[in-house]
Amino acid sequence: MILDFLVKEVLLPFGSEQPGPTQRLDALLSTGGDLTHAEQVLRSTLESEPDAFAAYFALYKLLFRQSRLPEAEAVVRKALAVGAGQGGFCSDWQDHSATSAPWSTVNSPAHFYLFSLKALSFILLRQGRMAECRSILDKIAELDPGDLIGASVIRAYADGAASA
Repeated sequence: MILDFLVKEVLLPFGSEQPGPTQRLDALLSTGGDLTHAEQVLRSTLESEPDAFAAYFALYKLLFRQSRLPEAEAVVRKALAVGAGQGGFCSDWQDHSATSAPWSTVNSPAHFYLFSLKALSFILLRQGRMAECRSILDKIAELDPGDLIGASVIRAYADGAASA
């Protein structure tokens, strides 16, 4: 397999997707090829299925692991807009409160949004954009006080980077 996870493994946390498209994406990615092939499959999937949470997740993860951080950031920002659109809430993370969406509902667009927001914080951290990273981490802590998405791990990295 090209990536170190099956796309269908990310179906559960992001729940709103249909299993058919996710299985097709997994099948295409598992046929072999290289990272360029995987990226083409993911981008093609997003062209035909622009609300495919798993494809966004896989694509921004792929780009991040290749240190293509500006591209990964652009994909994450698009994923945030799609998650907000599907969830019926504002796409601007700064405008959210603990009650603006069902953040603790794991199988929801709100959960995908939080997961993508966590990814954005890590991308910003890797780019050295510490103030933006910390602002997002503070917002995630407000929206996800139980740390369901594991943003405390990114906060620990940020704390370590700040003390280095």
